[in-house]
Amino acid sequence: MTQVENMSERFADIQMLRYSLPGFQELTTRQKAYIYYLSEATLWGRDITFDQFGRYNLLIRRTLEAVYQTFQQSECSEDVKNSADSLALEEYLKRVWFSNGIYHHYGSEKFQPAFSRDFFENAVRQVPSELLPMPADELLHIIAPVIFDPDVLPQRVNRTPGDDLVLTSACNYYQGGVTQAEVEAFYKQQQQSQPQSATSADDGAPSWGLNSTLCKNEDGTLSEDVWFLNGKYGPYIQKIIGNLEKAKQYAENEQQKRVIDLLIEYYTTGDLHVFDTYSIEWLKETEGRIDFINGFIEVYGDPLGYKASWEGIVEYKDPVATRRTQTISSNAQWFEDHSPIDPRFRKPRVTGVVANAICAAMIGGDEYPSTAIGINLPNADWIRARYGSKSITITNFTHAYDEAAKKSGFLDEFVCDDATRQMIRQYGSLCDELHTDLHECLGHGSGQLLPGVSSDALKEYGNVIEEARADLFGLYYIADSKLVELGLLPDGEAYKSNYYSYMLNGMMTQGVRIKLGNDLQEAHMRNRALIANWCYENAPAGTVELVKRDGKTYLQIHDYAQLRQLFARLLFEVQRIKSEGDYAAARDLVERYGVKLDRELHAEVLKRYETLNIAPYKGFLNPRMTAVTDKDGMVEDVLLDFSETLAEQMLRYSSEYSLPCIRLIQ
Repeated sequence: MTQVENMSERFADIQMLRYSLPGFQELTTRQKAYIYYLSEATLWGRDITFDQFGRYNLLIRRTLEAVYQTFQQSECSEDVKNSADSLALEEYLKRVWFSNGIYHHYGSEKFQPAFSRDFFENAVRQVPSELLPMPADELLHIIAPVIFDPDVLPQRVNRTPGDDLVLTSACNYYQGGVTQAEVEAFYKQQQQSQPQSATSADDGAPSWGLNSTLCKNEDGTLSEDVWFLNGKYGPYIQKIIGNLEKAKQYAENEQQKRVIDLLIEYYTTGDLHVFDTYSIEWLKETEGRIDFINGFIEVYGDPLGYKASWEGIVEYKDPVATRRTQTISSNAQWFEDHSPIDPRFRKPRVTGVVANAICAAMIGGDEYPSTAIGINLPNADWIRARYGSKSITITNFTHAYDEAAKKSGFLDEFVCDDATRQMIRQYGSLCDELHTDLHECLGHGSGQLLPGVSSDALKEYGNVIEEARADLFGLYYIADSKLVELGLLPDGEAYKSNYYSYMLNGMMTQGVRIKLGNDLQEAHMRNRALIANWCYENAPAGTVELVKRDGKTYLQIHDYAQLRQLFARLLFEVQRIKSEGDYAAARDLVERYGVKLDRELHAEVLKRYETLNIAPYKGFLNPRMTAVTDKDGMVEDVLLDFSETLAEQMLRYSSEYSLPCIRLIQ
């Protein structure tokens, strides 16, 4: 079975969905086997992500799972199992599963348990000792304060100006009391130790710090605990390597085998130069239908943007939807040449732009259960400039989101009038996918740094500025007549649905994901707020306004053409900031427009959204894959099962893809 119905399992602010695997059964046996072993390699990274997102996450998760399973399997009365504390613990565990730890996956604040500390400690002591990661009293001494004291490690990623962002962030990338200043000095020294190119400050240099924990030693010196086969996470990396080796025997071509060999070499050595070689060779593999991402990739979870979280995704091309992305990528030079930025920042020659629409077959680590709908890699600016980039738009995820959104009542509640609602219903899905394509396929790969500018120059604001740059690129071009000429849009009016939805989300409705009184923390949310709020403040009279009707606030856009010019102006400035490495301007732009929420409007939006009974966050359960093998162990078929509940899948993963975690917390 490859087609599934969306499930409606709900908890906290989350709804779980399933995704289909259209076309999977038409793949060859070899392709299915390749996907299977790549998927196994993807699932083995889960505990790495948990540990990266918080030093005590694995201990807490395993303890909660032991309590939950003890309650489920014991002869406790139904009253005990259904008590307020028991139900609250179950919901808390589901939130931990969903967020890969005890911090909200978007806001990064620590969850506050709705069960009592006494209940939890008594429950832990009732668990058979063999199910706990260490003796109960020792365990509780470590994790109880982390769970229950709101002042202990309160936020996974802190981006508050003036704070020491390293000391005040609970992410597990820095240990021993290392400070922000020490981190920045350490990696500045590494960067300066490399021969400088005439192109940029880090041309050809690796992404320093990407795959290590930076530790302060007893004598005050700093050293890196590298994440590789013989270092931290080694036992997990060994499992990943083992499955990559198995996958290689089913690869579709020799280039895929070379890519896997280089990834294994990188995992074996921890050498970031090898990672860059792997990334370049990965870019060159374009012929096969199957592709994957596996490793330490995105740096959003590090307040300073050095350290990468582990993530994995296995994918196969959607041949129909890929025609759209390939049309865009084949015209990349035209888009670059006509970009409304300073000509100094345009690439004179766009190379290596590869764009595919794909179906995800398995997601893991930082991509699971909450996932991106588009990805553009590699992240190193010098590789993008010299070799290009590879982009994907994940069509089976966008389809699942669209299906879940139908009849939600959201448009009726928040969109200003019937004509705009009809426009969004008619064009919204198409334009949203097209904007994602433009963002990923071209936006991230556009532009260039000036000579001598480092890709780290914007520091903690770099991720927000980069996402804003790619979004603005997409917003500007989705309204261009070139898209109608290329057959990507049916007419010159369709883009307006994307403009309205983007501005509404950035100014108002993305606030449903944030508690009243909190600031925006996540980079993508800050980016969207920055763009929408800047345009609103700088718009000429009669362009865009917020109006009150029957006590409710609505967004109205009167001049879409003028709004496009605002996007162009902001893109001009954001690209300048990126290309020149203007940290002060980046900080001012983000802090002024991308962080604070209007308290009164936020309260109104939360109240209105609550009446709709919609979960603001959604995530996916993976299909369960089973390999059918012959007597020699060769795969003959891969069976899919979509029946697992969230608890069943998470407990199975904790059983089948987990190793003792004590070394990780020492």
